[in-house]
Amino acid sequence: MVVNVRRSRLTYGVGVLNRFVHGVHPPSKLVVKDGIEWCADVFDAFVLADQSVGQGDAVVRSYTPAKSGQTRSIIHVYCSERDDVRFITDPGVIRCGTLVLDLSDTRHTTMRRREIQARMVFGETEIKVSALDVATQKCVRADIDFLNQ
Repeated sequence: MVVNVRRSRLTYGVGVLNRFVHGVHPPSKLVVKDGIEWCADVFDAFVLADQSVGQGDAVVRSYTPAKSGQTRSIIHVYCSERDDVRFITDPGVIRCGTLVLDLSDTRHTTMRRREIQARMVFGETEIKVSALDVATQKCVRADIDFLNQ
């Protein structure tokens, strides 16, 4: 059996909101939604630059929308040559893709917070990115060029 492995040229991840931690996060990143303090523009890495990834390797993360009752979730995919990225606003971070997931269908969910699964699958020349609304099983997809980014 032959396993195709390559090193990622870039760090890939998504932009997210995390709970704000005073003294850790810069005050300029503080956002308040529904009375909760969040840190904006956090880079959540899926793979780091120079990390080995096999063809077909998948990385999955689960997120919840920042506000209950959101009718859509927008997930921006970012890349950077650096492996120490903290925020999507750091120098050298580039947006390389966007997924828009419709959350307006609430018939199949009784959850106050919906789970969104973001997935990156590494292929030979591209990364297949998807976002899944777990409650409705609605999924959106995008492809990102793995070699020429």
